[in-house]
Amino acid sequence: MMTQFRILYVLLFFTIYTFAQVKEDKSIDDLNVKALKIYPSNSREAIQLLEKAEKIAKSKNLQLSLAYTYNNKGIVTRVIGDYPKAIEYSKKALSLTKDALIVASSQNNIGACQRNMGLYEASLKSFLTALKIYDAKKDFLNQAIINNNLGLVYKSLGVVEKAKSYHQKAIEAYQKINHKKGLSEAYNNLAIVYVEENNLEQALSYFKKSLDFEIQLNDKRGMAESLNNVGGVYYYLEQTDSAFIYFNKALKTEYSIQNFAGLASSYNNIGDVHLYKENYVAAKKCFDSAFYYAKKSKSAFDIENTLNYYALLYEAKNDYKMASEFYKKKGVFHDSIQKLSNVKQLQELETKYQTAKKDTEIAQNRADLAEKELKLKKKNTMIFGSLGFAFVLGLLGYLLYNQQKIKNSQLIKEAELKEALVKIETQNKLQEQRLQISRDLHDNIGSQLTFIISSIDNLKYFDIAKEKLVSKFDDISGFTKNTITELRDTIWAMNKSAISVEDLQIRITNFIDQAKLATQGISFDFSIEKNVNASHEFSSLEGMNIYRIIQEAVNNAIKYANATQIKILLHQEENKMIFSISDNGIGFSETEIELGNGLNNMKKRALELKANLKINTEKGNGTIVTIVKEIG
Repeated sequence: MMTQFRILYVLLFFTIYTFAQVKEDKSIDDLNVKALKIYPSNSREAIQLLEKAEKIAKSKNLQLSLAYTYNNKGIVTRVIGDYPKAIEYSKKALSLTKDALIVASSQNNIGACQRNMGLYEASLKSFLTALKIYDAKKDFLNQAIINNNLGLVYKSLGVVEKAKSYHQKAIEAYQKINHKKGLSEAYNNLAIVYVEENNLEQALSYFKKSLDFEIQLNDKRGMAESLNNVGGVYYYLEQTDSAFIYFNKALKTEYSIQNFAGLASSYNNIGDVHLYKENYVAAKKCFDSAFYYAKKSKSAFDIENTLNYYALLYEAKNDYKMASEFYKKKGVFHDSIQKLSNVKQLQELETKYQTAKKDTEIAQNRADLAEKELKLKKKNTMIFGSLGFAFVLGLLGYLLYNQQKIKNSQLIKEAELKEALVKIETQNKLQEQRLQISRDLHDNIGSQLTFIISSIDNLKYFDIAKEKLVSKFDDISGFTKNTITELRDTIWAMNKSAISVEDLQIRITNFIDQAKLATQGISFDFSIEKNVNASHEFSSLEGMNIYRIIQEAVNNAIKYANATQIKILLHQEENKMIFSISDNGIGFSETEIELGNGLNNMKKRALELKANLKINTEKGNGTIVTIVKEIG
């Protein structure tokens, strides 16, 4: 069964784009309209038509028509996967006009390109700028489109509930106006959320609905994406023959419209089927093609996806060195993308926008109420006299009651907002922990590889029979494979909100067992005293730092101490959890050695833990490393 991590990379997203229209020159308008009608299936001809419109607009010095044409070129260029060039065209449009509809359409197109390039903060700003314009004009169709796009940004960030909320709003709006393209997109995006929740049957149903709409519309790009999505769910269900059929149909369709990003995704999907069937040569060819088109389109999603598939391919072929290299490349690339976007800033940006919008609406309502009240007072004074006074008193009473009702409603909304902000803050803390843990991946893998090299070097000092030598190499090979397993374990830990003492016990025990296999003449002992609260939980970052310090101390004892015995003990004293790692080796003097990365890393991790790290050692008398962590 495929893991959920991999299937998400099989799926695609697509976005409906808003269009602005001008009536400055009929020939220019006609060329633009014709281009926008044919561009999904015939992008080249669409670009040619828009270039004709551009020449006419320049020759007549029609700035508004030129801006309109530039933005439409940006939309078509984005659809074929050239995101930087698409942004350039839409920015040209913004530089030529302040027309609200063209500005909104340009910002929406720029936001979609930025999202595909992994620039999530910039993307959210662009979408919110467009939404503000459509809100002011009460343009319900385009409001739905922007809501759908905002859902895509939050989906990319892993904020699933936010994504579902925005996509559901879009579906309801599209149903009211029977907008087939919008419904196709909304069903597609909601299906992806169901994949996140592992509800595959529901996801497959929605993906097929999306595909039906695309076939009705004869939108080849939309058809290709929907075909890939349906194939992805079949693949997850291990119905690989059905998946292969849908992926190949998608590939042919992407070639017909020369969609580079789509070609990258389709090649990855087909290569994954070959990988599943252990046809490694065919899989490698597909991934090479996918990487070529991913780089050509500058699609961050497809580049990272292809690097992941390369690693999986080499791992399946037992080439763990190459697999490790590609995992590292993927990690470096992912970190570079994450630095460009901060979830907390994005959430705050949207909150500011929504708050400003509500303030404007409240101010407008107050102004309207004041105007109505003044008219009523004048009319009642003229007609009813003294009766008008009583009426005014009744009206004022009603207004006070209504204001109190509005105030109560506002207090409820503020409470809901505070609750949402608390949830967002919690998510951001977890995200920060996961980013810090991901930075430790390279350090961990490096230390394990150093340990493997040390074990191999130690073989030179023993006269070992051939059979034992072969067995020893097998042990070291097994430990090398466990290096890859350790990488997966760390990724798993990133998805945990807490690591218990029991979790640490299992991880440390596994590490000790592997160390026993890879060393000779060293005995290991790991024990936990009965008074230790085994159910106590550390944060994921604290748990990983504790484990890394213990791992570093053991590795140092093996490599440098010439020890024959290494002991690890965990005990508890009231509100303190104490880990000690001791050996009977030669010890060292901190004043006589230059502190290396190992000791520096241990001290750095202890500072992050807010724990006390003690290293007691002297030459000839062994070493004791103690970690003292206060617990609540």
